[in-house]
Amino acid sequence: MKLLQQLTEIRGASSDEGVISQFLLNYINDHSKNWKVQPTVISGAEFQDCILLIFGKPTTAIYAHIDTIGYSVGYEKNLIKIGGPTIEDGIQLVGCDSQGEISTELMVIENDDDTISLNYLLDRNIDRGTILTYKPNFRDSEVYVQSPYLDNRLGVWNALKVAETLENGAIVFSTYEEHGGNTVGFCANFLYQNYSIKQALISDITWVTQGVMHGKGVAISLRDKYLPRKSFLDKIVKLATESGIDFQLEVESAGGSDGSILQMSNLPIDWCFIGAPENHVHTPHELVYKSDIVSMVELYRYLMNQL
Repeated sequence: MKLLQQLTEIRGASSDEGVISQFLLNYINDHSKNWKVQPTVISGAEFQDCILLIFGKPTTAIYAHIDTIGYSVGYEKNLIKIGGPTIEDGIQLVGCDSQGEISTELMVIENDDDTISLNYLLDRNIDRGTILTYKPNFRDSEVYVQSPYLDNRLGVWNALKVAETLENGAIVFSTYEEHGGNTVGFCANFLYQNYSIKQALISDITWVTQGVMHGKGVAISLRDKYLPRKSFLDKIVKLATESGIDFQLEVESAGGSDGSILQMSNLPIDWCFIGAPENHVHTPHELVYKSDIVSMVELYRYLMNQL
């Protein structure tokens, strides 16, 4: 879990993915020599902070977003949400501005008109526009891992594990997923135009709900707010059943992912969200069972060999 811990501790809220992107580029450069196939690495200014890996002759792409939720510093010690972080008084936050490193906590203030304001507690003012994220706190037990930002650093970790044995396929490390300004569109277009890739698996983390539980295997999502094409879902479920790997089926009415952007694009791309379920979503205490993590990696490896 050392790599996963490293990933969760790197700051990278939506719009601020430069550091995590560079970490991944360094990791890929250092470790890909030991992978089964050395990928073509595509990155640079025209891709902003996204990274694309091309293995062999790809027909399917894995998408894993590298950004997280957080807060922007506004006026008068006010905080503005990035994505959908939890609102709880006393949450520990960290960041950095022109005056140095920051360690503060979230203050939830109830106003007279029944609204709430979000402030930070610190003796000095933090530079406007500074981004604050949850303080790292990685906990590793025999049964589970618990940490801020398992969503989606665990999805990124999964993609890196799959990369070790991947022979044919693509991996996209995307940005902005948590705040809606997704970069998946131009990455998907690049893959479609240059490699004719029309299939996608979304390596992300889902929620423990009434129908999706810890310890029952990775979740294959049949729908959230958006509806993947049923014939592709049927193919995924058939292959998953044949694999013998533990999985469970998710059917939800809300939520979105990189797959949402693919569905809203003008590209004929089939997609399916497949991810381990977590509890305490978008809090500093996200929790995922290790057995579900294992089934996630195993199922991705199997599917990428079959699709």
